Amino acid sequence: MGRPPITRPPSAGSCSPLSRPEPEGRDSLLRVRNALEVEHLSVAFGRARVLEDLTFSVPERSALAVIGPNGSGKTVLFRALIGAVPYRGSVRWAPGTRIGYVPQKLDLERDLPVTGFDFLRAKTAVARAPRAEVARALELVGLSPESAARPIGTLSGGQFQRLLLAFALVGRPTVLLFDEPTAGVDEPGEELLYATIRRLQEEEGLTMLLISHELSLVYRYASSVLCLGRGKPCFGAPREILSPERIAEIYGTPVKFHHHDHVG
Repeated sequence: MGRPPITRPPSAGSCSPLSRPEPEGRDSLLRVRNALEVEHLSVAFGRARVLEDLTFSVPERSALAVIGPNGSGKTVLFRALIGAVPYRGSVRWAPGTRIGYVPQKLDLERDLPVTGFDFLRAKTAVARAPRAEVARALELVGLSPESAARPIGTLSGGQFQRLLLAFALVGRPTVLLFDEPTAGVDEPGEELLYATIRRLQEEEGLTMLLISHELSLVYRYASSVLCLGRGKPCFGAPREILSPERIAEIYGTPVKFHHHDHVG
């Protein structure tokens, strides 16, 4: 079958069905390479339609934020992207893509006598990565060896999130998926964790996809935003999507957040 036609994205003021931007000539094709291309993605559980006809792309080394109210299908989208739930449509990752996933929560008893080092060494075994990856991952996320040597149940929310991030980095992924990376982290910790994620993106050349309710941080750190919510989904730059009118439309109620200058 041939590929569906590529259409131009909706204008900034509309909330029409998603589309992938059309490259403007051969030079653009040479400059921009997509890490992910999604076309007409739909997910249903029985008669319940969770996602319907999503089409978007994520350029390499960019950061896509997925926002929307609870129950809008954000986590289901991520699970579809990694093949964990059945879907209709097309999900294409760039050749050679290695995915690291940071879940919203981990089904792991925090009172188990398992240290951070134990946790990361288990990942090296599964990923067939050298043990040296553990020290490298800890250094990248700024978690000290002393903290990693402690039982995971004694770590603070911020430390545990950094441990999960280090876990995802073992195996040297090219793409990182974050489902609510700041869940259980206090406000200063949120800012610090987002700054770490941005630094990793720049230093390691990573492509980021993250689910977040922290719209102020999304505005500052995301390259593009995918909105799932009431009515039709929207896709575009943060400055276009995160307007008071658009947010009220997506969430069904006014949502206040502070605009900062976007870090580009």
